Amino acid sequence: MQITAENVWMMVSAALVLLMTPALGLFYGGMTRAKASLNMMMMSFISVGIVGVVWVLWGYSMSSGTSVLGLVGNPFTSFGLQSVIGSPDLIKAGYSATFAIITVALISGAIADRTKFTSWAVFVPIWITLVYCPLAFMVWGGGLMSAGGAVSSIFGQVIDFAGGTVVEISSGTSALVLVLILGNRHGFGKDANHRPHNIPFIMLGAGILWFGWFGFNAGAATTVQQAGLIWVNTLAAPAAAMISWLVTERVRHGHPTSLGAASGAVAGLVAITPSCANVSPLGALGLGLVAGAACAVFVDLKYKFGFDDSLDVVGVHLGGGLIGTLALGLIALPVDGEGGGLFYGGGLHQLIAQTVAVLITLTLSGLVTAVIGVAIHKTLGLRVSHEDEIAGVDRSEHAESAYEFGEMSHSRFNPFAHYRVQSPVPASPGPEQPQGSQEHHAKENTFA
Repeated sequence: MQITAENVWMMVSAALVLLMTPALGLFYGGMTRAKASLNMMMMSFISVGIVGVVWVLWGYSMSSGTSVLGLVGNPFTSFGLQSVIGSPDLIKAGYSATFAIITVALISGAIADRTKFTSWAVFVPIWITLVYCPLAFMVWGGGLMSAGGAVSSIFGQVIDFAGGTVVEISSGTSALVLVLILGNRHGFGKDANHRPHNIPFIMLGAGILWFGWFGFNAGAATTVQQAGLIWVNTLAAPAAAMISWLVTERVRHGHPTSLGAASGAVAGLVAITPSCANVSPLGALGLGLVAGAACAVFVDLKYKFGFDDSLDVVGVHLGGGLIGTLALGLIALPVDGEGGGLFYGGGLHQLIAQTVAVLITLTLSGLVTAVIGVAIHKTLGLRVSHEDEIAGVDRSEHAESAYEFGEMSHSRFNPFAHYRVQSPVPASPGPEQPQGSQEHHAKENTFA
């Protein structure tokens, strides 16, 4: 069997999507405090390792194997990918793995600064198995919400080209559930110590995410025309969302910020994900404008309702995912002159189908994540101690620090302490060093 352009494009796209998870780690790592940035990045990286193994063993089979009541694929249909060796489906298995990896990694941003790394490592494979795989099967693998499935047969064909339900709504909902189980960070809403510590990291991470998102959305395109539409929409929606977020920020808070620009672009990418192949470029611009402004407002709701969504996963991914998925009921393009959203004369059928898909996703991801989260919280414990949270989870969970300024000389936290020459610190301030300047300098250098 000769390799085709479609095979090559899917492999390239898979590499682009895989790059998105380290980019997410950079994006999230910049948004946290310095003393939690490595832990944040590690939560993304460990997701690559764990999900990569799970997907080969049973994850791919559960997302596309022989149907079990239309809810999930049989985990033994393609266990270990043995049945797809020598088939183009092996490329699809690799491509789909990258989606699963970044979906669970997205959740980690909501629980930054206070989560046990070991408990997160236990959560990842269970969540992928019980939440992500069933949803992926239902929407893309021949299940309830796929073409010909029970939901589509009753309510109409559900549209979700690249993961508005499977990726965005599921991760946003699960993030909210974990936040409620964990509780708020110490000092949340009362001080400024939870501000992002590295804006350039955030901007760079967002840029790489946008780059990878072209593979995320367009990797499954089957024609040149479809790929072109997806590419342009993946440019247009986040561009418009960035502008509308900044305008909203300027009106509400007085200044357009770098963080707002990065967050706005991501909000637009989230919103266009389910609809990238089914709306016009003008529709993508309109969708981006709405998503950027709406998500800029959504992220502030955590202060109003008192839940500590550390890095705005709920506001951006749940909010943007809902907007993008439901918008298809209004602006979906007709296919061969038939159907389409309400604005194209298609009636309410598409909106009803999209709403049903959203409700199923919210229910499954919310309830199952609650069971998983509570079970881990009651056994291993999800949250670090108060002392470790104050000191920083980089130290307590990894014995590392993103920035070394001599403050980690204790061997418990610094395995390289014997190999580093440290500058001596005077026991008391000298005549040219005012009292208190050492303490001020230390506080500045910890980036806490």
